[in-house]
Amino acid sequence: MPPLPEPHALALLALTLIALFLFTRERIPLETSSLIVLVLLTVGFELFPYHDDAGTLHPVDFFSGFGHEALVAVCGLMIIGHGLVRTGALEPVGRLLARMWSHSPKLSLLLTLILAGLLSAFVNNTPIVVLLLPILVSVSLRSGTSASGILMPMGLSTLVGGMSTTIGTSTNLLVVGVAADLGLRRFDMFDFFVPAVIAGSLGILYLWLIAPRILPEREAAMTDTSPRIFTAQLNIVEDSYADGRTLAELRKKTGDSMRVQRIQRGGSVLLPLPDIVIQAGDQLQLEDTPVQLKEYEQVLGAMLYSGESAVDEDHPLEAQDQQLAEIVVVQGSPLVNRTLNRSRFTDHYQLATLALSKAGSTVHTLRENIGDIRLSVGDILLVQGAREQLASIKRDGELLVLDATADLPFTDKAPIALLIMALVIVSAAIGLLPIAVSAVTGALLMLLTRALAWRDVGNALSTSVIMIVVVSLALGLALTRTGATGYLADSYLALTTGLSPHFILGGLMLMMALLTNVISNNAAAVIGTPVAISIANSLALPAEAFVLAVLFGANMSYATPMAYKTNLLVMNAGGYTFGDFVRIGLPLTAIMWLTLSWLLPRLYGF
Repeated sequence: MPPLPEPHALALLALTLIALFLFTRERIPLETSSLIVLVLLTVGFELFPYHDDAGTLHPVDFFSGFGHEALVAVCGLMIIGHGLVRTGALEPVGRLLARMWSHSPKLSLLLTLILAGLLSAFVNNTPIVVLLLPILVSVSLRSGTSASGILMPMGLSTLVGGMSTTIGTSTNLLVVGVAADLGLRRFDMFDFFVPAVIAGSLGILYLWLIAPRILPEREAAMTDTSPRIFTAQLNIVEDSYADGRTLAELRKKTGDSMRVQRIQRGGSVLLPLPDIVIQAGDQLQLEDTPVQLKEYEQVLGAMLYSGESAVDEDHPLEAQDQQLAEIVVVQGSPLVNRTLNRSRFTDHYQLATLALSKAGSTVHTLRENIGDIRLSVGDILLVQGAREQLASIKRDGELLVLDATADLPFTDKAPIALLIMALVIVSAAIGLLPIAVSAVTGALLMLLTRALAWRDVGNALSTSVIMIVVVSLALGLALTRTGATGYLADSYLALTTGLSPHFILGGLMLMMALLTNVISNNAAAVIGTPVAISIANSLALPAEAFVLAVLFGANMSYATPMAYKTNLLVMNAGGYTFGDFVRIGLPLTAIMWLTLSWLLPRLYGF
């Protein structure tokens, strides 16, 4: 093993371990963990300055990540991707797939996987998953089959496709940018397209032919439509429990769950004040589920009416022009990290929330105070509202409405958004403009053409992505300047002494693949890139091959639901468990890893 590095490098290695630990803590927001590490880094170098042949490493240098071209490109592409969602620019693709599924499901699944992978090579995969989730759920509902066999393969195909170009993922942009900062020739957009497509094709075949067969059938977290809310009248009968008691006493009798909208007494309407005394002949207007309404009727000894008829088997409750829908909390949604009460969800959207499925398997119902639960990406709300209101929300595109229809938001700005995205891709691909410049230009064009408003820009940008990129770049800079990356490279070479370069490269890629399923893929990539270059230089081999090993490995976020945000969306929509991702993701990781470990040495001549 190589000798221990100097104290600054040792302290940085310890801080890196702390950072990796914090990034795995679900209870601590990723942006908070990133800020903690960034503060520790800057304060530490202020109190204990570091000097080398290049001069002093100033603490303010660690803030340079906020202006790094990779982060600028990531933010620009996030804004443009949000524009595609807001305008419904990908709607024609959704319509085509929806029609095909009705004719040939097996072939349609293959086409869906291919299209999802191709689109993700140029657009962030979150909008692609957002586009396809409602379509595939709709297909499963219409056919009466489980969606679990198709949702996870679709989600993973976007991750497979995203590794094929420099703009496919933020990870790719970071690796390319950091490698260029360290003196490597900058990768062009399609420089690693060939190995990615060869390995990706095998991955897609696995997701098409094998994954659906080994996935257990799961029931989506919220497929039961029984908790619909109805408006009804509770007629108070003489000598019943309710007769002569205050409204507060009635609420206590029903476990404080009864919600009275108003009280009809003769020709007058009374406010539902707690101390009002209820009398025989009063009509209490309620809104609740059928089960709850019938329970109130029995507990209070009253008569439940819907319109002019008493509620019974021949005269069930009715909810005219009402629809149920599922709303997924996606990145950029105004609901992220907020409660329903704080965001005034009911007032703003005119929707009643019936149940909430938290990421994983916890389902909260009307019996609990749903409005005070903080929402996060991947949560699903079961809501009820007027047909026109739900249609308006889907057209607006601010929320992802996931229900039994394939309606997608579409505006007259959709062709403009598609044209802007195409111009960004082409200008970067032919070298006319660097991707950071073309992405920011595209974001400006989205605003000038009113395909997006400034309020949409705030929703498009992910604070967690920005902070993890900045702190990863800061750690990468510190590790490189202090020689810690050289120590890591020497340690890795010492552990792999006697192995061929093929195995050394494959081992590095496998290590990145394991890390990316536990911690942030961006952090793994930025820390791994300088280590890869040091290893290649020590072996006198092409550094590009080892940098690509890091890039591909850091993209293999297949085996855990927390490895990538779209995995959480797919997990909730399909009702998957953690074990389902391991079952499908590990073989996919093995396929991609073995193929790329064989390809890269041959493509780079060693």
